[in-house]
Amino acid sequence: MLDSVGALTGSPWIYAVVAVSILFDVFLPVLPSGFLVITAATAAAAGSGAVAGSATRVVGDVPDLMLLALCAATASVLGDLAAYRLAWRGGPRWDRALARSRRLASAQERLGAALARGGGALVVLARFAPAGRSVVSFGAGAAHRRVREFLPWSALAGVAWAAYSVGLGYFGGQLLGANWIATAVSLAALFGAGAGAAYLMRRPAAAEAG
Repeated sequence: MLDSVGALTGSPWIYAVVAVSILFDVFLPVLPSGFLVITAATAAAAGSGAVAGSATRVVGDVPDLMLLALCAATASVLGDLAAYRLAWRGGPRWDRALARSRRLASAQERLGAALARGGGALVVLARFAPAGRSVVSFGAGAAHRRVREFLPWSALAGVAWAAYSVGLGYFGGQLLGANWIATAVSLAALFGAGAGAAYLMRRPAAAEAG
């Protein structure tokens, strides 16, 4: 699998694959979007290392970091909006299905309170937590939160997640080399951030108010 992904990072198709994975992992959180972003950024680090060591640069054989981050952030926001609109337009049957989920009911209540106070840190935290993005995006739509309350925080979450993931892959590759160790360490840091975000999201609303 690593060999296949490594070959893909040298192709312009990497941007499309990353975008599709991120776009749809709001519906299927098992998709390896974080792994793809980190692997592509690690490949970019390898390319920049080659540039530093020689006067010759091979153009187009490694991903562009800015384009990769922009692609990841944009796909993240579009996926959030797709889930938001789906839940918004779901109708009574969809609303009843969401109401049976304790996680979604809790997310709706806490997200509504956070957005009403003019703060949406919960949306940013959820982008890092496993399946948190799905819960918050569907919850915001099911609760019929206004798009101008949700969208700016979704954009901030997408940019923060993309920058963090790309940064992990790039600096991991710079420090440890473009190999599976660098990818594993970067993924561990991404999962660590996700575990921390999940812990903060599970805290009782009363604790947040305090």
